[in-house]
Amino acid sequence: MTQKASDTAAIIRRQLKIKTGVAQRLWKENRSYQKEEEDLTRKLDKFLADAAEDWDIKNTRNMLEESRKLIADTSKRLGNAVQDLREYIIGVERDSNLDTGDDELAKAKGVLEEVSV
Repeated sequence: MTQKASDTAAIIRRQLKIKTGVAQRLWKENRSYQKEEEDLTRKLDKFLADAAEDWDIKNTRNMLEESRKLIADTSKRLGNAVQDLREYIIGVERDSNLDTGDDELAKAKGVLEEVSV
């Protein structure tokens, strides 16, 4: 492999690592907000059933609404990151001399499969 090809492969691996990390981070963040939403929904239901203070109910509703906004935001960003990663992987497989057994490429494909579910 020539110096230029080696540099190109290093850049491709670096981009794969970055794009994979972004998708993975957003997926975890989205799951965290979904869990938070479930917890807050249970908490609100309990407050309503127990006739809790109005402030507690109102505050929990506000937190729940904020969680739902964050889920929508991270879902959108995750969708964009997954699409970007998918297109980059396709481009790498089509256009580069990067070995298809490359660890970074394999990891990127694994993460893509995991977060696309």
